Amino acid sequence: MRRTVVLVALAVTSMVALAFLIPLGLVVREMARDQAISNAERQAVALAPVLATTDDHGLIGKAVASTGAGQLGRLAVHLPDGGVIGTSRAGEVRLALADARTSTLEVPGGAAFVQPIALDGGRTAIAEVFVPEADQTRGVLRSWLILGAVGLLLVLGSLLVADRLAARMVRATIRLADASSALGAGDLGVRVDPSGPPELVAAGRAFNTMADRVRQLLAAEREMAADLSHRLRTPLTALRLNAEALGRDQAAEQTRIAIDRLEREVDLVITSARRAGPGEDADCDVAALLRERLEFWSALAEDQQRPWGLRGADGSVLVPVPSAELAAAVDAVVGNVFRHTPEATQFVVSLQRNDGVVGVIVEDAGPGVAELSEAVQRGRSSAGSTGLGLDIARRVAESTGGRLAVDRSSLGGARVCMWLWQRPAAPRQTRRRDRRRTRPHR
Repeated sequence: MRRTVVLVALAVTSMVALAFLIPLGLVVREMARDQAISNAERQAVALAPVLATTDDHGLIGKAVASTGAGQLGRLAVHLPDGGVIGTSRAGEVRLALADARTSTLEVPGGAAFVQPIALDGGRTAIAEVFVPEADQTRGVLRSWLILGAVGLLLVLGSLLVADRLAARMVRATIRLADASSALGAGDLGVRVDPSGPPELVAAGRAFNTMADRVRQLLAAEREMAADLSHRLRTPLTALRLNAEALGRDQAAEQTRIAIDRLEREVDLVITSARRAGPGEDADCDVAALLRERLEFWSALAEDQQRPWGLRGADGSVLVPVPSAELAAAVDAVVGNVFRHTPEATQFVVSLQRNDGVVGVIVEDAGPGVAELSEAVQRGRSSAGSTGLGLDIARRVAESTGGRLAVDRSSLGGARVCMWLWQRPAAPRQTRRRDRRRTRPHR
């Protein structure tokens, strides 16, 4: 596009320059010729007083020799008696004498200016001045070169201006195209700085409005899916508790398996729907999130007469984890309390901060965790669950360089700690032997 604009400017400017320079060059040439002829006319007319006062060939010869053209041998006088003083180059002078008119005759090597001079007695003399071709074109070449240089500078200047304008327009177009490609690739945070021609500025503003709208729609869609999934957790937990009371027959086991599958699907929907997309904020306020999630779980805790508490969640504590992922991890850990402890069992959620490390601690007064070596492995659990809950929490903790720890709580049951680094570090590559020791799951 930039090259096209420059070529169009070159074509237009060149045509305009040629339209003016060619006629101007012809005018310069004609002016040089007219100036040479005018100079010859002045020298011819200068002999009129001498010819009017005397017929002496000697005096007339001296007058001819005193002129510049006469000194160069370019001036001749044709007398009425047929005599010629000087060097004549025009063979048609007699015709001019007969017509008694001023004329310019083309002769080899230039032109001859013929000027009739009226004498007394009705006589006429002819003054002939030879004008060489060099005098007729003197300064023309230099003038043409100057005109050509001026025309070239004008063309180059127009090309430079056109290139700058095209570059400004192309840069704005490229930025808009790059932003569109990034948005198409999933970067919802990309925006453009509207610049360039008014049309591109309007297009840039429309793009930003569209990107904001797309981001809002996707966020609303994810929130709707996640909220619906979270609302399913409470009836799922109640349904699991009821399924545990059905006994150990085949129908009860099939019911528990179906509940497990449904629970896995709900966890998958929450994790997928609320995962932070490209360009979205990757930090969250863990204190505010804990207050929000505990308010959600408080309804079920009240139904089951569970005492609960939230400690240390005052103010604002930022961690480098998307709020959706941390919410899923907190829900998974708190949900385990409801699944694996009897009703009326107390639980406490605490938030601790120490030297750039944030701990989210969930404690309960239940029976605790058996077989710590297998509890946190995905798909395996000694309590008959799917093994997904603490695995989600472990991945969230390790994404910041932290870890997940499970041990006995001061309340007598299980204590699950998610340690998150506020300054993200490379995810720790934990050896299998360490994982069996530090990643228990219910």
